[in-house]
Amino acid sequence: MMEEQSQDTVGGGLSVEDEEVENENLTEMAALDTEEEEDEEALPHSEILDIFEEGLALLVQDPLLCDLPIQVTLEEVNSQIALEYGQAMTVRVLKADGEIMPIVVVQNATVFDLKKAICRFMELKQQREGGVKHVSWRYVWRTYQMIFQGEKLEDDKMRLKDYGVRNRDEVTFMKRLRKK
Repeated sequence: MMEEQSQDTVGGGLSVEDEEVENENLTEMAALDTEEEEDEEALPHSEILDIFEEGLALLVQDPLLCDLPIQVTLEEVNSQIALEYGQAMTVRVLKADGEIMPIVVVQNATVFDLKKAICRFMELKQQREGGVKHVSWRYVWRTYQMIFQGEKLEDDKMRLKDYGVRNRDEVTFMKRLRKK
């Protein structure tokens, strides 16, 4: 009787029949995986983009994210979530024309991080409003400065907290006075 059992089992204790069934199952699973991959490739990029935008539109209806624009980016969603969890702050940048730009930066952001966030805000705004204009940010930062409570934010490496900037504080964006 021991001889019969040893002939019917293979290596790990499976009978020859069980191993054949397992091999068939693995083959079927591999075929299903291949079919799923083909199905994924069957959708054109435009349809995938439409599906994504529909899902994103539903996501933006959430009360937490309702302030975001319709063509929202992942970066904006993440910023809004970080704000909700207290990991980021909104700095209100007041331009000379009276427009206030709500700029979201992390809590320990530097002046340079704020400048990058302003650039990104303006780029997104220009894309949404139509024409894409080239802005020379090098010129902008040479010509304009940011001021918080009478103090110039000049050192790019210094943290906003060190200047006293907190959540919802207003920073003025104004033209530099020329030295004669």
